[in-house]
Amino acid sequence: MAKETKQPANSDTPTEISSAGQFVLVFQGGGALGAYQAGVYQAIHEAGIEPDWVIGTSIGAINASLIAGNSRIDRIAALKEFWNSVTHQRPWHYFPTHTPVANTMSYMSILAGGLPKFFAPNPFAFMGPHVRLGAESAGYYSTAPLQKTLNKLIDFDLLNRGGPRLTVGAAHVRSSMMRYFDSKNEELDVRHVMASGALPPAFPPIRIDNELYWDGGILSNTPTEIVFDDYPRKSSLIFAVHMWNPVGAEPETMWQVMHRQKDVQYSSRVASHIMRQKQTHRLRHIVKELSKLVPEERRDSDAYREMANWGCLTRMHVVRLLAPSLDHEDQTKDVDFSANGIRKRWRAGYEQAQEALKRAPWRGEFDPLDGVILHEPPFIGSVDMAAGAQIATVASPAPILNAAE
Repeated sequence: MAKETKQPANSDTPTEISSAGQFVLVFQGGGALGAYQAGVYQAIHEAGIEPDWVIGTSIGAINASLIAGNSRIDRIAALKEFWNSVTHQRPWHYFPTHTPVANTMSYMSILAGGLPKFFAPNPFAFMGPHVRLGAESAGYYSTAPLQKTLNKLIDFDLLNRGGPRLTVGAAHVRSSMMRYFDSKNEELDVRHVMASGALPPAFPPIRIDNELYWDGGILSNTPTEIVFDDYPRKSSLIFAVHMWNPVGAEPETMWQVMHRQKDVQYSSRVASHIMRQKQTHRLRHIVKELSKLVPEERRDSDAYREMANWGCLTRMHVVRLLAPSLDHEDQTKDVDFSANGIRKRWRAGYEQAQEALKRAPWRGEFDPLDGVILHEPPFIGSVDMAAGAQIATVASPAPILNAAE
């Protein structure tokens, strides 16, 4: 994990942040990769920036709830306690860390025994795929240990009565619809956070109001769209913290195929989502500008007001942070709860967020019709793989990402 020493925050940074609009953190799902998000938050915290809204899916929902469910002074300690509690103690210390053999041995150890503060094997699930387990127990592991861990670390009374807004995404089992549980609209408890991380078939669904929910990542692992669709819409500076790389090399082995497949699946069509939002928001700006051209005497009508309400001049700056790959990383990386893996990912998030805050790419002049402006590491590229179209981006002058230690 990043060193505990405090660094002097730029005194202008919080002011610059507020001038860009509400500050929003969006966290992807990704298991052990979520340590990167904790490092990102530590850098933001030390810069004196208070998030207005924290959104997450799966492990991102857990990190988000640890932030929203603790007072500012206790957040880093809560994040560290959680990640320390789920660190896997390797039984084979004579293998070097982050080699193919070590990765496989650690992965098999976790599959066999779970993680004491996170999940434990459900022996009945291993008796056969047709054994009736009951809807709320249908998973290879029980997440009862996670419930105890979260209840210890999160103050849900505090979360529901003030502080940063929290939104977590979950998939409704019966309808396949995405459901966002939002502290702005309802009281949240540990079930909502656990539902967002109930990834099948490993973990059983969570029942809320007589309905079952799975991990939201199986439908949308990058819940940035909820900011764009919020009402009333607000100008926002969004730090979208991603762990799965949408761009990668062509795989040549089956092990590489499984690794690349996970990145493709869980990067969650980020490029196409942003492209659509850029188009939609640009149209909103155009509608707003066109509405100004209507003569005053024709504006006093229901038809005009209805059409004019589709327009807005809000601006969304999306600063994209992407976790770097570690040496010998493979398709088991989301189960890499090793002390070394957690420490390296936390440190990478910390350093890269510091660099993004220092550069502040949201400052400057932009096309007044652009409602969504994406700032991302230029080496990632901005090709929409689904549509084969180029997304116009405002790239930073230097890479946001540094090499991991």
